[in-house]
Amino acid sequence: MEKVIFLDRDGTLNEEVHYLYRPEDLKILPGVPEALRCFREHGYRLVVVTNQAGVARGYYGEADVRKLHDYMNSILAPLGAGIDHFFYCPHHPEHGVGVYRTACRCRKPGTGMFEMAEQYYDIDKTRSWMIGDKMIDIEAGKNYGVHTALVGTGYGAEIYASGQGEPSLYELYGKNLRELAEKIVDIAGETQKIFL
Repeated sequence: MEKVIFLDRDGTLNEEVHYLYRPEDLKILPGVPEALRCFREHGYRLVVVTNQAGVARGYYGEADVRKLHDYMNSILAPLGAGIDHFFYCPHHPEHGVGVYRTACRCRKPGTGMFEMAEQYYDIDKTRSWMIGDKMIDIEAGKNYGVHTALVGTGYGAEIYASGQGEPSLYELYGKNLRELAEKIVDIAGETQKIFL
């Protein structure tokens, strides 16, 4: 069985941009490549699960999402931090256009994207994590049955400071992804110190 780090995208891996789809607008957050490389070096698969309602609303197409993900990996992979799989939900139950207007299983906090990953990995839920900057990410991870961590980038710091949501839903908080990577591998008993 394989251990997987499920990751939200916007606000977790890259700066939050309103309906991001253009490669030139992508800005990887500080410490993210180091964190992802740490996870990979400790045997974790890296899987992005991201809601992309901009597709549903007609702001951009699915090809744009795939192009952005390819571009992101062109930055991360040479640093030893490549993402193994990207899964995205292009639907919205209320604001979608045409076939994209649907109440689907894949939109977080649903578990459809996690289940898609099962086509590629025999997931050990007891050793896998969902990391995101919103409570909807935490709820999705809980619904799927993996450990959960709130990251303080994006909306996470505000949520953590204000006590929004239900803090008992997530097991860890870190001010950034690098801090969470260190905590998670330490909990797994795989190292005492990752970053020197």
